Amino acid sequence: MPTIRKRGQTWQAQVRRAGYPALSKSFSTRADAASWARDKERSIDRVELPPDIKELKRLTVADVLKRYEKEITPRKRGAIFERSRIRQMVAHRMSQTSLSSLSGTTVAQYRDDRLKVVKPPSVRRELVILRHVFEVARREWGLPINDNPCRRILMPRDGLPRERRLCGGDERQLFDAISKRSAWYLRPFLILLVETGMRRGELLSIRWRDVDFTGSTVQILKTKNGHPRRIPLTPTAQRTLEAIPRRGTDKVFPITANAIRLAWERLRVRAGLRDLHLHDLRHEAVSRFFEMGLSVPEVALISGHREPRMLSRYTHLQPELVARKLRGLSES
Repeated sequence: MPTIRKRGQTWQAQVRRAGYPALSKSFSTRADAASWARDKERSIDRVELPPDIKELKRLTVADVLKRYEKEITPRKRGAIFERSRIRQMVAHRMSQTSLSSLSGTTVAQYRDDRLKVVKPPSVRRELVILRHVFEVARREWGLPINDNPCRRILMPRDGLPRERRLCGGDERQLFDAISKRSAWYLRPFLILLVETGMRRGELLSIRWRDVDFTGSTVQILKTKNGHPRRIPLTPTAQRTLEAIPRRGTDKVFPITANAIRLAWERLRVRAGLRDLHLHDLRHEAVSRFFEMGLSVPEVALISGHREPRMLSRYTHLQPELVARKLRGLSES
């Protein structure tokens, strides 16, 4: 709020805003002083006035990255991965740049340095975080940053969607590699991934009370997009769940994400399927649902995709099956 006070025969208006120099002016009437103060505040809100350079000189990119990691990152489901990316940025010389000296050129140099080390999609994910850091700093923390430097550069291209599916004898090869010495949860976990299309974290989060064996559904409360959903179970999925022993806990899989990761890495090496990712099983599930004849809304209900565009990235139909279907339609 501006300060309006009378000094002798005039009215003085003062506007103070963090990160900007104090502004003051005298007028013959209080109304003129208040009008001027409102105009200046609107100009500051629209970033039309130059910021106080002292505030920007004091802070570095590392300062805002660390604050973001402390205040914003913990609210996200992918907090572990985001912290790793933020620390990667903090370790780069860009982080020592003061906000007053920061430019699109600085961010572009970071982009080019990282592209020499990791693939474009990884660099893109880092820059998306950095872009949001500056937006939060401008809009929520009141830092006088006129423009987001990440919006002045070309972002690396996102990677092409993976099209890996279980083809040929992959599925049998994968499950044959599960031995008696393998973890008890490995086989049912992988079967359920293929039969339900759930993400790893979603499957790990379900509890026995979330499973309705009578209605053949399961409620997923913790999802990537924050929207709970209830999905139908295939007969194979239901039989698999019914066969899992209850181990004195309310969780269906009382294990950690890291335990699954390690068990999967060992399994795919034994199976000779090093190019197969765990997340590919979700692609496999979504593609199979379409091949079964389910509609887009029905598959979206199961997978949790809220945009058809994103759902299409997970759908990789087998041309041979489509050709077979076309033959059947033409002969009927």
